[in-house]
Amino acid sequence: MTPYRSKSGKTSGVIAYEIGDDYIKVKFPNQKIYKYPVSLNGQSTIDEMKSLAIVSIGLSTFIARNKATLKFV
Repeated sequence: MTPYRSKSGKTSGVIAYEIGDDYIKVKFPNQKIYKYPVSLNGQSTIDEMKSLAIVSIGLSTFIARNKATLKFV
């Protein structure tokens, strides 16, 4: 997994991520890893999460704001 270090300067709720063709896995400080697949969330949602992960800003906020609708396995 790729370490996630927020460029905002704040402590992030995400500590690492892994990008696959049709998913993103996100590791949280409690060491739990959630896999967010395209099949459950749609391509645009996963593409947005991937983009946020790559630029290291806003991924935790995105997940928190969309917690009610995001699906993981």
